[in-house]
Amino acid sequence: MTNGDDLQAQARAWIEHQPSLPRPGSGDTLLRWQALAHIAARDLCLAKVLEAHYDAQAILEELGAAMPDSDRLGAVWAAEGPAATLRFDRASGTLSGDKPWCSGAGWVDHALVTVRDDDRSRLFLVPVRRASVSFLPQTWQATGMGRVPSGTARFDQVPAVEVGAADAYLQRPGFWHGGAGIAACWFGGASALAEPLLRSARADEPGTASGLLGEIDLALSPCASLLRELAALIDAQPDQPHQREIVRARSAVERAATLTLDRVGRALGPGPMCMDPAHALRWADLTVFIRQSHADRDWQHLGNLMHREGRTWTL
Repeated sequence: MTNGDDLQAQARAWIEHQPSLPRPGSGDTLLRWQALAHIAARDLCLAKVLEAHYDAQAILEELGAAMPDSDRLGAVWAAEGPAATLRFDRASGTLSGDKPWCSGAGWVDHALVTVRDDDRSRLFLVPVRRASVSFLPQTWQATGMGRVPSGTARFDQVPAVEVGAADAYLQRPGFWHGGAGIAACWFGGASALAEPLLRSARADEPGTASGLLGEIDLALSPCASLLRELAALIDAQPDQPHQREIVRARSAVERAATLTLDRVGRALGPGPMCMDPAHALRWADLTVFIRQSHADRDWQHLGNLMHREGRTWTL
């Protein structure tokens, strides 16, 4: 089990070893997702930090912006809502206000930060390791994913460089492609969580444990197929957002992860959650991480897309 300082050091060591991943739609999307799933199986908090770093790289490349040095740790801070009071001052070229849900606040060297401006979304590249950016620790009380500071960041006249035109961040196909990378992280975490049951002698005998392991396989294996199929589709048509397929894959993986959390607990009881630190940590982290989905709203969105397109199901 690692604390926050150890995790930050691990993230920096990782990007020194692997400065970049293939950009979604570049022909190796599956390789990118396999790497993210591998990191998530090792440590979901590490995956949270690194997925954001590699996503920031992809966004900058897609929008034709200059890339910071490869050894600089990046993030994407794009949460909106009433708590987001961040505003850009054109006269000074600076940002001031609060931005919630800033993963890696206090750690990362730079962040891509969204700002709402007259109902449009503008994106800025901001150096955030400076005195004029402060982190409000009382806003982050998580147990799961608790090693990644993800609360509110407060900006006080912080210099910022705009990236792309207004709304370009949201309108690019890569906005959706990047969202599928999160599902690869969930998949990796859920697969690792199920490994103790996969190795358990209970699963080699007729009974409840083997049946519950079978249910997990029935959930995770189709998700792997969906992600492989989606990666190939994105590589074949990188200029398309593939919203329907991405929402479907994310929702399927989120449901499979939820089922895995339940079935592993039913099969093995509270022992691993209470006696195995790595398993307990993964359990708590995955429970929080999958809530990055939009849950029922994603299912509603998928249903709306299906209805509008009027497609039926065929082989």
